[in-house]
Amino acid sequence: MKGFGNMWEWFVDRMPSQLGLFCTFLAFFIPFATYRINRKLHQEMDPPWKRGHAKAQKD
Repeated sequence: MKGFGNMWEWFVDRMPSQLGLFCTFLAFFIPFATYRINRKLHQEMDPPWKRGHAKAQKD
């Protein structure tokens, strides 16, 4: 099992730090949350004439 211990150390040494993992999560979450909030705001607050235009574009 000596080889497995060396392999485990190699793997653990190359993992990103907790700060790196946190920043990676934020790099995904912030744009995703912005997209979802923007979409929800447009669904609720767009004027009727713009809703009809968006619906016509989808068809």
